Amino acid sequence: MKKDAKSRNRRIRKKLRVDEFQELGFDVAWKLPDDTTDEAVDTFIDKFFAEVIQERELGFGGEGDVLWHGLICTQKLGKCTEEDRTAVENWLKANGATTVSVSDLYDVWWE
Repeated sequence: MKKDAKSRNRRIRKKLRVDEFQELGFDVAWKLPDDTTDEAVDTFIDKFFAEVIQERELGFGGEGDVLWHGLICTQKLGKCTEEDRTAVENWLKANGATTVSVSDLYDVWWE
């Protein structure tokens, strides 16, 4: 089945995650200072989740220690916004992360 097919019923659109079921997300990466302790990393991540991820009803899948990378999308079916991208980037920069990189929004199922 082609992603770009023109006539699809609601069930097929949902199954393909296109049109009103499309999900947009973005990649994020950042670095903490090399001398950051494990406890400080845990505190940083807890604060990041409480103040940005959960507050904006986003989901984060990723990994790291002092260098982090991952994907951010919504907790529900839907699309992240430019405001979500900006909020994540600004929070990371304001809270001590360096080399912050936030990608453009993209379709998390088809890109």
